[in-house]
Amino acid sequence: MRKPKESDVATEQECIHLGYCPYKESPGGPPAGQLVRHTVAYVLAGGRGTRLGELTDWRSKPAVPFGGKFRIVDFTLSNCVNSGIRRVVIATQYKAQSLIRHIQRGWSFLDGRFNEFIELVPAQQRVTADWYKGTADAVFQNLDLLRRQQPEYVLILAGDHVYKMDYGKMLAEHVMRKADMTVGCIEVPVAEAARQLGVMSVDEDFRIVGFQEKPAEPRPIPGRDGLALGSMGIYVFNAGFLYEQLIRDADDRKSGHDFGHDLIPYLIERGYRVYAHRLDDSCVQRAEGRPYWRDVGTVDAYWEANLELTRVSPALDLYDQDWPIWTYQEQLPPAKFIFDDDDRRGAAIDSMVSGGCIISGSTIRRTLLFSSVRINSYCTIEDSVILPQVEVGRHAVLKRVVVDKSCKIPPGLQVGVDPIEDRKRFHVTDKGVTLITPEMLGQVVHHLR
Repeated sequence: MRKPKESDVATEQECIHLGYCPYKESPGGPPAGQLVRHTVAYVLAGGRGTRLGELTDWRSKPAVPFGGKFRIVDFTLSNCVNSGIRRVVIATQYKAQSLIRHIQRGWSFLDGRFNEFIELVPAQQRVTADWYKGTADAVFQNLDLLRRQQPEYVLILAGDHVYKMDYGKMLAEHVMRKADMTVGCIEVPVAEAARQLGVMSVDEDFRIVGFQEKPAEPRPIPGRDGLALGSMGIYVFNAGFLYEQLIRDADDRKSGHDFGHDLIPYLIERGYRVYAHRLDDSCVQRAEGRPYWRDVGTVDAYWEANLELTRVSPALDLYDQDWPIWTYQEQLPPAKFIFDDDDRRGAAIDSMVSGGCIISGSTIRRTLLFSSVRINSYCTIEDSVILPQVEVGRHAVLKRVVVDKSCKIPPGLQVGVDPIEDRKRFHVTDKGVTLITPEMLGQVVHHLR
């Protein structure tokens, strides 16, 4: 195994040779010149997302619908394509059929004749008789697929967060620093980091000198009291170095075979060049001056992030034509609003309504409707997220709810009015958001969501 390098950052001439010059970036070209063409992205999309409760009973977290017409994984994949990375491997595991179908339908436009692809790699026990034992093992078991592509750099990505990021800028910083590994990080309040994220301790040059997993007292960023660097689960490796470390880790019986718990601490302790890259330096979308990044890993967080989109000026701009979010575009008719009587008016106020929806004689407020939702007359729906192919019966009342795909809401059902009654049938969160699924309603549906 080679020793760590202790050289300075790359010179301007070295950067130009690599295809990117941070000092004189040419306008109009891809974000990092030729650099992204020598990179393969590896998306970890096999997680269940247990904190989302019954929303992930029949689908993995990356396959959960988001934003009216997308899936969560679309944001990571769109970042790849918009950054110029056109070689992408997606590793799946937990209840992946919904995700596989979505990728096949919506992400088959890359052209293999130009060595562009999005390749699905289900867990296949290719190396051992075990399923993926950790994030590092999920890459190790498909090492032959990576080697076949002969990349210079490998970008490891989580497929279950919502954000817009130019990965080319992270790659360029990795090369400029002559790093062995670079970790994508977001600045978060210390208290928030303690609850949710692994925290990086860095020096003045943002070289990582320590790692803590959800520490009780996170170390703040030097000179930035009150803020800590939380890991986003995004890593850049020099390809050869990654292969060495994965093979070494696979032979270590004491390892949990995870990037955060095992590889990062190992590399830091042995003096390898591991750096933190701030999302602030490569984000495409900001919210109140801060980079937009959402871990929609709980029902409350999922509900809040979706309803944010209905605001006058949402933190996440889905109408941005310079950095579009790509997805499977189902062919549906326009949304339809019918009846205009005083007590029976089809309307949507401060809401988002997707294609194929019919709002018949009901008014919805601060609500997001996914595709092909049917709202029948005399309903009251407020502050709700309604997933595709839901039908709401007459005189129903829905407030602060998330309704899963294919639910048939019975006429007259009231949810969000009496929390005690709601808890007898549905899942109610600590913040009072109610999750409704077909099983909770006693309905049998095709479980490919």
